[in-house]
Amino acid sequence: MATIYDTTVTPTKLELFTAWLPTRPWYQGTSATPDLAKAGGFRLDDPEGEVGLEFMVITDASGPSPVAYQIPVTYRGAPLEGAAAERAFIGTMEHGVLGTRWMYDGPLDPALVPQLLALLQNRAEPQHQNISDTPDPAVTARTTGPALPAELVPGDVRDEKLATTVTVATGEPSGPLTLSVTRVLGTAATDGSRAHVVAHWESPEGEKRDGVFAVLGPMAG
Repeated sequence: MATIYDTTVTPTKLELFTAWLPTRPWYQGTSATPDLAKAGGFRLDDPEGEVGLEFMVITDASGPSPVAYQIPVTYRGAPLEGAAAERAFIGTMEHGVLGTRWMYDGPLDPALVPQLLALLQNRAEPQHQNISDTPDPAVTARTTGPALPAELVPGDVRDEKLATTVTVATGEPSGPLTLSVTRVLGTAATDGSRAHVVAHWESPEGEKRDGVFAVLGPMAG
């Protein structure tokens, strides 16, 4: 179970996102300095107990109407190694208890996607974003098609206009699936999917919103 510390983080996550978000292909705004606020999310546990896995929702109020983004991130006590490390890097923070933490874009970190797939298979329990050792029952995985195979192996990752997609090998004769991690919340469709994750966030007006955070379905085309 993840431990949530009541401490300081410098720079803050929102400060790092303010510089990073406008560089993303799925950023919908026009301002180079978005007006960001934390709006919700949840966590998953790393089976190895080494990497923090958080699915954050932030809202950007810099445009004519607020936009809610999902940013899955990982927190590591040492730099990520491998080909995706530079592409995934968001920034470093000084944590008041844990020291230097390296933050990465979750879909590119090999620790996060397997646990998201486990959640879709109902093998991982979503955790409260801000309270240690506390499940979040408001986050649900829903199977909408044939039962998922036991082994799901993530592969190539690609950023698109509204989502980040991950190719997932299944061993099924029909071939691989696509895991679509919603980036712009409120835009995902579940028609024809095999499973999807629903979670919640709060609008800048204080209204509770529910939406699709991830969809596992057939390969496009």
